[in-house]
Amino acid sequence: MAHIEFLDTTMRDGQQSLWGMRMQAGMALPVAPIADRTGFRVIDLTGSSMFEVMIRHCQENPWEGLDLMVQAMPRTPIRAGMRANASVTFGVTPDALMDAWMRQLNVHGCRSFWIYDVLFNIDKMHRLAKVAKEFGSEVAGSVMFTLSPVHTDEYYADKTAKIAASPDIDTILLYDTAGVLEKDRLKTLLPAIKAKACGKPIEFHSNNILGQSAKAYLDAIELGVSILHTANRPMANGPSVPSTQIMAHNLSLLGHTHDLDVSLLAPVAEHFEKVGKAAGFLVNQYNEYDVLSIQHQIPGGMVGTLKAQLAQHKMTDRLHEVLQETAVVRREMGYPGMATPFSQLVGIQAVLNVVNGERYSIVTDEMIQYAAGFYGETAAPIDPNVLDKIMAAPRAKQVCANPPEQPTIEELRQRHGTDDDDELILRALVPAADLQKMRAAGPVKRSFPLLASPELDQVRRLMRLAKSPVVQMSLGGMEIELHRGSH
Repeated sequence: MAHIEFLDTTMRDGQQSLWGMRMQAGMALPVAPIADRTGFRVIDLTGSSMFEVMIRHCQENPWEGLDLMVQAMPRTPIRAGMRANASVTFGVTPDALMDAWMRQLNVHGCRSFWIYDVLFNIDKMHRLAKVAKEFGSEVAGSVMFTLSPVHTDEYYADKTAKIAASPDIDTILLYDTAGVLEKDRLKTLLPAIKAKACGKPIEFHSNNILGQSAKAYLDAIELGVSILHTANRPMANGPSVPSTQIMAHNLSLLGHTHDLDVSLLAPVAEHFEKVGKAAGFLVNQYNEYDVLSIQHQIPGGMVGTLKAQLAQHKMTDRLHEVLQETAVVRREMGYPGMATPFSQLVGIQAVLNVVNGERYSIVTDEMIQYAAGFYGETAAPIDPNVLDKIMAAPRAKQVCANPPEQPTIEELRQRHGTDDDDELILRALVPAADLQKMRAAGPVKRSFPLLASPELDQVRRLMRLAKSPVVQMSLGGMEIELHRGSH
């Protein structure tokens, strides 16, 4: 029997997968102290993309919100995620800014990090891990899993050996964004990874898109995994990870042990269910097994983005076609792992191919950068015919002539007009106009109004579904007439 540690990702991957990264500090602060007492090894909380969303869509200062959350959870190490070569952009961020980003997250109290690079630029992962060690923080080196003919057990064993070779890497994180790992593959993959991990603990994160990740977790335990990534039930499953509740239950039935006080899971669940319903976000999700998901391997949150893009073109009925095209584009582009930024690059290209009717007639600058090798070496060669089309794009010559720059931190401070690295990072992340709106909105709110009731839930549901400009209803003794606005 094994002793298993839980890493809570309710407030990071859970809300990223289900709420589009729109969980504001006030939505979580009331139950943060309860989560802190539950017995998690680490609480995963933030990442650079969430900073951008907080500023641009929620008008909330992410540094202020992070400080409040860290202060509310003093017992448990707080984790942040970092892509090794970029912050929020789909391009490449200067190394100096990435180092500053790592330092400032530590300054604000994060003491655990997962660092990843889908194309395994491991030198950049090691450099950031060394920066984290300036503060004594824990670092998980991530092995981003994807199914393809070129991503063999030997491929991942080799990457694991190179990641684990650094003394600044403390754990190896096997990260399955598409939730496609099952027992047959785990039986060969995990021993290969474990043999090259230098004795370092193995973490496992699997988004439950196919509904099989909880079983994969149990299989992984038998193969040596000792740290599981889970989320509280309202924020779990669907495109998120398995629930803490079911995994704690399963471990107990199988004779494994853990350190969780499971009695503290219920009040957190009740809170996030109320917040999610009041805000109109998804909670309590479940997915069915869909073979197409194995072919395209799009992370759950990305499906919502594709739907939004198709809606702009009044082509929502073509989502299935886009998903099929995504699988083809992924193969043609050398099977990139379907995590940021490549899930977006591949998905957006699939949309462009379907909407325009002529494949690769329009390509993004980022796709040109990928084809030019700016992100690193591809896992497999790009299809030669597709590469020719990309490099024939009108902007290809200009993009290829301007590889990513590497200014110093002093040059970046001068460029953005500040010596405050907190402010530097914000100015580098988003346009000035968005920062002005954020500041005009005032300080971070410490609570969220739970304006939820059966009647209001029904109103929201009807307003989402109704196509007519006016809806009339009777609720008990109350008569309501709703008029749909023009915006």
